[in-house]
Amino acid sequence: MLRTLRSVARFARPVLSPRRRRFLRAANIGDLREIARRRLPGGIFDYIDGGAEDETSLRGNTAAFAGYGFRPRVMRDVSHVDTSVELLGHRLGSPLVFSPTGFTRIAHSQGELAVARVAGAHGLPYALSTLSTRSIEEVAAVTTGPKWFQVYVWRDRGMVRDMLRRAAACGYDTIMITVDTAVLGRRERDVRRGFTLPPKLGPGTLVDGLRHPAWTWDFVRHEPITFANVAGSGPDGSGTAVTLSDFISEQFDPALSWDDLDWFRSEWQGKVLLKGVQTVEDAVTAVQRGADGVRPVREALGPGATVICDGGVRRGGDIVKAIALGADACTMGRTYLYGLGAAGEAGVERAHAMLTDELRRAMQLCGVRTVAEITPDLVEALR
Repeated sequence: MLRTLRSVARFARPVLSPRRRRFLRAANIGDLREIARRRLPGGIFDYIDGGAEDETSLRGNTAAFAGYGFRPRVMRDVSHVDTSVELLGHRLGSPLVFSPTGFTRIAHSQGELAVARVAGAHGLPYALSTLSTRSIEEVAAVTTGPKWFQVYVWRDRGMVRDMLRRAAACGYDTIMITVDTAVLGRRERDVRRGFTLPPKLGPGTLVDGLRHPAWTWDFVRHEPITFANVAGSGPDGSGTAVTLSDFISEQFDPALSWDDLDWFRSEWQGKVLLKGVQTVEDAVTAVQRGADGVRPVREALGPGATVICDGGVRRGGDIVKAIALGADACTMGRTYLYGLGAAGEAGVERAHAMLTDELRRAMQLCGVRTVAEITPDLVEALR
């Protein structure tokens, strides 16, 4: 009987940890999101998962991909598929960029270091946030991939200039200027939870921490979280997240204008991307003012500008759709945060593997062998 069973089945090694079993059985990004939801305290998960006000844009980012279907070609040899692309002077294994996320260590103690190591292992760009919890120098030390730095247009230009010079000294070759945050958005999930950055401790916070012991144990065993790139700034120079929080909020400049791009061009010799361009008119202006890359508005810009689709990607098929519609690459941000919250660096690696495996499979099923073969006729708008 045993020989008969072996002829039709393989015996799996038992996995005793329920959390480990859930992780190994995760089939897609949605599954990683659910694991992260179970592992993280509620306020922290909502910080990762939520958006501003009614979250209309958050839902629309992912729903937009569902509005397009594929027009696959058949009877093509897709035994060999090449997902590599050229992006801003780098040859990448796939059209993916690890985008900037602030206060990343709130999800896992390794934070940005885990993300940078995964990005570097696959030769992909990682854009470090100004509000990261690991410094420009720390991240540069753990990755061999392309290094980008996300920067805000803050009132204190001396502080911004200092960060740009530190980034250049550490080999960062591209800055990503966030242009849609003249003021911070109001995240109503956080308001309802009473969640702030840094978190305020109270009875509810402590109970939530006790209900999520894996996260709490990871949190208390490691050094305090701070905004590493601006440590030492602020009114008292202590550099803690608590003392820097109000100082940073006051730095966002509602006087942000196109003239600020000229200032960045005078201070930075590398590539300049704009993050947060949302209209054709602004995309055209951005390129006219010297930006190297913007969000997707290909028809108006022509082939010369770099176009990166920023937001909403949850499937490899989404990447194919974005490229068919004119993007050169896509970002993953919330996507890898779900993996980080679920299982640390292993979760980030798993999130990347899911997207790239799905990308390759979607290309094969659509009958394309290279990213260059992903053309507009491959997709159609659904009614």
